[in-house]
Amino acid sequence: MINVQFSRRRLLYLAAGAVALPAVSRVAWAQSYPMRPIRLVIPFPPGGVYDATGRPWAEKVKPLLGTIVIENLGGAGSTLGTAAVARAQPDGYTILLGGTSGFVINPLASTKSSYDPIKDFEPIAVLGRNPTVINVHPAQPIKNLKELIEFARANPGKLSYGSSGVGTINHLVGEQLKLSANLDITHVPYRGAGPALTDLISGHIPLLFQSATGQAIEMHNTGKLRILAVTSDTRLAGVPDVPTVAQAGMPELSALQFFGLFAPNGTPKSIIEQIAHATRNAMADNDLQRLFIASGFEPDLNSNPEKTRRLVQEEIGKWTPVIKAIGLKVD
Repeated sequence: MINVQFSRRRLLYLAAGAVALPAVSRVAWAQSYPMRPIRLVIPFPPGGVYDATGRPWAEKVKPLLGTIVIENLGGAGSTLGTAAVARAQPDGYTILLGGTSGFVINPLASTKSSYDPIKDFEPIAVLGRNPTVINVHPAQPIKNLKELIEFARANPGKLSYGSSGVGTINHLVGEQLKLSANLDITHVPYRGAGPALTDLISGHIPLLFQSATGQAIEMHNTGKLRILAVTSDTRLAGVPDVPTVAQAGMPELSALQFFGLFAPNGTPKSIIEQIAHATRNAMADNDLQRLFIASGFEPDLNSNPEKTRRLVQEEIGKWTPVIKAIGLKVD
């Protein structure tokens, strides 16, 4: 009889343990995350605006997340790196520094996108936003946005503008200007912002739409180029003399590309929240905020997964009519 009672108790104990084990394992797994370095995929070559946000973030979150290994996986306007993360294991050890190009423009302008920006990713947090600056060569007789429009109308087909490539937000801002003001200006796409800026400084192109950077701000302040307007809602601290596009009379040009963290769909919510929490702590650092601002970024100090998801959806709504109007295709 004693053996029978013992066997029953033993069986009940083992059964209870078997039921509880998966939950305990999940809790232990979440509590032990991360157990190895996290891979952050930046879907552009080194040295660009994505590096300027991703690398400082990686340094600041070390105390909470450990080592972040940066992998620059550029190509196809950010789609190669973005698609690679969409296909990665959803275990929290591969995340993406995504943005407007990969999550808004390319999916909208492609007929064969290899990923869905909403369904294939778990949003984590937005690090910051970056406006476009409208630059002219200082030899041009153009001092502000109004004069640019007047000059373009007086010289139809003679003015060209450069951008960092077809399908970038800077390209779309240029096309939005053409649509809004009914201008005949030729787009000259480059393979990145660096070559475009070099050609502007050397006088090969008269006009450039580029992401705001510390380099562009410095060149404006030293007279190597002239920034006519900035597409942010407020003036940039580094160039307080430059008006916003709204202040210059064209609020429809207001635009900010975003830079945010995303994980493959199916990544555990506890891990998503852990990375988001570490990110909010990092963005509260005054040194990081100053670095972002000096580089032309607006740091996001209180982002979370739901806010990030809403931002992506809002940006898709904003740019869909523009992309349709200009017939943009990136395939």
